[in-house]
Amino acid sequence: MSVQIFGDQVTEERAENARMSAFVGAIAVGDLVKTTLGPKGMDKLLQSASSDRSLVTNDGATILKSIPLDNPAAKVLVNISKVQDDEVGDGTTSVTVLSAELLREAEKLIEQSKIHPQTIIEGYRIASHAALKALESVAVDNKDDKAKFRNDLIHIAKTTLSSKILSQDKEQFAELATNAILRLNGSTNLDHIQIIKILGGKLSDSFLDEGFILEKKFGNNQPKRIENAKILIANTTLDTDKVKIFGTKFKVDSTSKLAQLEKAEREKMKAKIEKIAKYNINVFINRQLIYDYPEQLLTDHGINSIEHADFEGVERLALATGGEVVSTFDNPEKCKLGECESIEEIMIGEGTYTKFNGCKAGAACTIILRGATDQLLDEAERSLHDALSVLSQTTKETRTVLGGGCAEMLMSKAVDTAAQNVDGKKSLAVESFARALRQLPTILADNAGYDSSELVSKLRSSIYNGISTAGLDLNQGIIGDMSELGIIESYKLKRAVVSSASEAAEVLLRVDNIIRAKPRTANRQQM
Repeated sequence: MSVQIFGDQVTEERAENARMSAFVGAIAVGDLVKTTLGPKGMDKLLQSASSDRSLVTNDGATILKSIPLDNPAAKVLVNISKVQDDEVGDGTTSVTVLSAELLREAEKLIEQSKIHPQTIIEGYRIASHAALKALESVAVDNKDDKAKFRNDLIHIAKTTLSSKILSQDKEQFAELATNAILRLNGSTNLDHIQIIKILGGKLSDSFLDEGFILEKKFGNNQPKRIENAKILIANTTLDTDKVKIFGTKFKVDSTSKLAQLEKAEREKMKAKIEKIAKYNINVFINRQLIYDYPEQLLTDHGINSIEHADFEGVERLALATGGEVVSTFDNPEKCKLGECESIEEIMIGEGTYTKFNGCKAGAACTIILRGATDQLLDEAERSLHDALSVLSQTTKETRTVLGGGCAEMLMSKAVDTAAQNVDGKKSLAVESFARALRQLPTILADNAGYDSSELVSKLRSSIYNGISTAGLDLNQGIIGDMSELGIIESYKLKRAVVSSASEAAEVLLRVDNIIRAKPRTANRQQM
């Protein structure tokens, strides 16, 4: 006899059905993004249903977070790609694909060999441990040799960018990204690096400018260059000649009273500007508007003003110049002023910008991106951000490994060796982990249009015969020496991919019930 324990509109999937639903969802997500993997990967064009906005990208995390998904297992993979993006900045597609391949292998083991999910999880743990140990053993660390380390960073940037839209100009952008990261002196705070996108020109016209650039210009009749700048950065109202409260009306019975009102407002504004002048500054930057009268007063005091600086720009500027954003002006002695050697107006393209040279923080720099369309510039920014993130993490975790499927095949070899020392059905799970790892170079070869079975079998043979630097040269479709070709990846990135993917697969393998609650009703008291 069956008993109904769930309320109305609550559905339940059990045992095999639940497991199948989880596997299908996760594998579908993996298949969705796997064509974007590698230097010859394809892009996805995402079209918004509610607007005309479209997005062209091959970034795994961007694709997955832009697509509304219904399957709960698919959402787990979306989450791990987001975590990978936040933690390392790249490898989002790799982690999703590896998770999906691990689940595909697990599905075969459950279906064909009737192995219990817990046995598979134990096998995967043994395999993941062996893989990470092998990865650590082949990692190279050049942090003590500055020239070699810089070379490593450039090669990592090239490898990261080779699968992005910037691949045509990867030498230029790799150099640009490395220079920007080395200016940070070991910091991982990318807020010091500003990226400005300007339509027009082509990608190769992009450049790195040492200094901070703000997309604003000085007020009228103010000098276009300031030396030894003392900067007060504020978020205050300097537009008091308008009624702030919506719908408020003033009634006066004569024009003289109106004139009195205006005079009172002007006096109040004058007092405020006097307070600002006591800070002994020569540049005032405001987050909000500055109307003509306060601008005139500031000019009379010999203070250059910049109005309506965008909030992110203001925050970054405060960070770069060593100042802080203030909103009241009663305590000049407690306020930290921003400092820089000089400020000048410059032209980029057809726009006027303000450049801050010699900022106190020293590390500040701006990357100017040029391109023909908004979609191109957005994708170029995402690609460059990935490269910058990976490089900044590499300055902390300085070890590197070889790319082009070399690291995956070395890990696969180690896992196969570990499988020989495992008894019973667990050894099958360990072997399937090795197969999932080999799928990554297979997908790389497939996306490049080569015969993957032939290429990967040659690579496997080379690695298993002790050539530990062999990998896929996807430009020529042959097995090449990755250290000679300079195809290098961050050790931290690879480690995060393997550990996150195996943990995600483990989470989904434990699922044996999927319970969907009823939709939330208008009556919030009712659960």
